[in-house]
Amino acid sequence: MIIKKYVGKTESEATEEARRELGPNIVVMTVKPAKKTGFFSFFQAQKIEVTVALEEESERPQRTYSPQKETPRPVVKPSEDISQRDTIIASSGGIAPRTSELKDDNSAIEEKLDNLSNLLEKNFLKTDKEEFSDKEPLEPVSAPSRKKAPELSEETMSFIKLLYNTLIENEVDEIYVNQLTDEVEKLAKPGLPFDYALSNVYQKMVLKFGKSEPIELDCEGPRAEIFIGPTGVGKTTTIAKLASELSVTQKKKVALLTVDTYRIAAAEQLRTYASILEIPFRVIYSVEEMKQAAEDFKDYDYIMVDTAGHSLHNEELKQGVESFIRVLEDMMDCENFLVLSATTKYRDLIEIADAYSEMVAYKLIFTKMDETGAKGNLYNVRMHTGAPIAYITNGQNVPDDIAIFDAQRIVKTLLGGKS
Repeated sequence: MIIKKYVGKTESEATEEARRELGPNIVVMTVKPAKKTGFFSFFQAQKIEVTVALEEESERPQRTYSPQKETPRPVVKPSEDISQRDTIIASSGGIAPRTSELKDDNSAIEEKLDNLSNLLEKNFLKTDKEEFSDKEPLEPVSAPSRKKAPELSEETMSFIKLLYNTLIENEVDEIYVNQLTDEVEKLAKPGLPFDYALSNVYQKMVLKFGKSEPIELDCEGPRAEIFIGPTGVGKTTTIAKLASELSVTQKKKVALLTVDTYRIAAAEQLRTYASILEIPFRVIYSVEEMKQAAEDFKDYDYIMVDTAGHSLHNEELKQGVESFIRVLEDMMDCENFLVLSATTKYRDLIEIADAYSEMVAYKLIFTKMDETGAKGNLYNVRMHTGAPIAYITNGQNVPDDIAIFDAQRIVKTLLGGKS
């Protein structure tokens, strides 16, 4: 039996979507209001969640898997496409099922994840045992050499195959994929159920992401919230979204500053947002002007600062941004947010993250989540830098398209479930 959830503006809209995907023989099981998420959920129109079931015509045949115990998992280079990887893996004793098999197994994983995410949520909140430090990033380590594989159930081996391919499909770095699959094999015992292996991986990934660290709402101001990152990732729009939340919803005193004097359009865009929100705005051209602004707004709760994006090789711009940050650090509490686009290539993300790590400690914001189906870079950058993820954005609408990072939701997506 296939069980899936669909969300629509009305019950009929959600049900019609289910019929389009699963056919006319679906059975509606439950109808309830969909849970709202994000900072500005109260602005969102109420949607309806419909759970439907479809009885399959026949049981899917059980697949068998008999790898050679001493055969190591093949290493797949990033340059290889999906079809090449599947061929390589399958020919070596394989952990790559066919695409049709992956779709079938993904339906089962999605159903399991719906239950697991709820069951593990309380446990995760109570047992946050893994802490991460900005000064001690989680460096990638090579997968350990493979010892003689334990006797695993067919269900567990099927899960390992699916886990590997699903994470690779979502662009999780193979180093981290191998770490996770190795953990499954280490914990494996004869007769280990699929649910146990899935639960273990799910919880490990959630714990490795760690808790989100958004802007503190009960801080004693003034506090400078400084946004850094390359050009074109959406820093200005992200600042506008957060400024709206802080000033309108939280009733905080907020001032906007920009030191990005290279892009006139960005400054004017931020000026427009400030005018709409009825909060002060100032363009900063020098360190002296930054000192004066910090003094002028010392009675405010938050001073939000937009910085200029720059090439990693432009030392002059880099030093300019850093000098503004040092001035504010001397005068008030500061926290920095490195804004990255989820659509940027992994290698470029790592290069950017490393370059800014030389300047300051930071938290992460990922933008343009709606423009990519692969979310693996969030896990990759988190593991590489050790920096917590504060927010994600999924569109240009101000103030709606932003939310506090939800590790459980992203992990569910990375493991093949629907977000």
